[in-house]
Amino acid sequence: MNPALLRDERLLDLLVKQATEGITLEEQAEMERLLAAHPGADREEIARVAASLALVGVEEEPMPAELRDRVRADAALWITRREAKVADLGAKREAQREPVVRELPVRGRSSPWPWLATAASLLVAIGALYWRPDVQQVQVPPPAPEPVTPSQEREHLLAHGAGVINAPWTNTEDPASAGVTGDVVWDNAAQKGYLRFTGLAPNDPGKFQYQLWIFDAKQDERYPIDGGVFDVPAGATEVVVPIDPKIAVAQPVMFAVTIEKPGGVVVSGREHIVALAKAAAAG
Repeated sequence: MNPALLRDERLLDLLVKQATEGITLEEQAEMERLLAAHPGADREEIARVAASLALVGVEEEPMPAELRDRVRADAALWITRREAKVADLGAKREAQREPVVRELPVRGRSSPWPWLATAASLLVAIGALYWRPDVQQVQVPPPAPEPVTPSQEREHLLAHGAGVINAPWTNTEDPASAGVTGDVVWDNAAQKGYLRFTGLAPNDPGKFQYQLWIFDAKQDERYPIDGGVFDVPAGATEVVVPIDPKIAVAQPVMFAVTIEKPGGVVVSGREHIVALAKAAAAG
């Protein structure tokens, strides 16, 4: 723990001024920049420093420079000695844990030497900033980035994939196909793609599921490639589904969606084809 904060005169001056008389927006920005130079400093404890200073009732009389320098030197020496003592305790720290009690001074009559009260408060509060034997410093990780949605992945594939297939759905004579629109986006080089639907009826996964089939020019058309099963939740206006081919696709020529039993089938009877799309590269 580096007590460099104690030696940052300008930062300490701004902390004292903020607690006693307030600071301007420019000074606030300057203080934030100075605080950024002390990444180990605990912002919560810095706030307590300001609170302690505000409660001691600082008046107009400034602290003598000589005393201020001595307070800072004493604080640095106290921190060094305390660190050595804590290091010697080692494993005994957990067994002999003592609660840390910090008390804020009670406002009363003004001291004849307000800077003296300020010096004492500053020493105690800044000391607490660096010595917290029974409270572990918790490094809060930055917030995790928002997960990328299938819809965003689809748009990225369309925008950046070379030779990407973008084929619209066409309807069939099956009643479940009426009103179904959308398209297929497939990058054969990456073996990655997405189905987009509007108007496809929600399903009960316990009764039936939708299944994608990819017809490959290199495969017997009686045995298209299984592209995975999927569901359409109730209330969804648009559904984007990742394609999950069970084997590598060599040369896709058509995509078909059928209604199958829960879990899908190995070979479809194709009794209920609800959407068809012929492969065509995006222009």
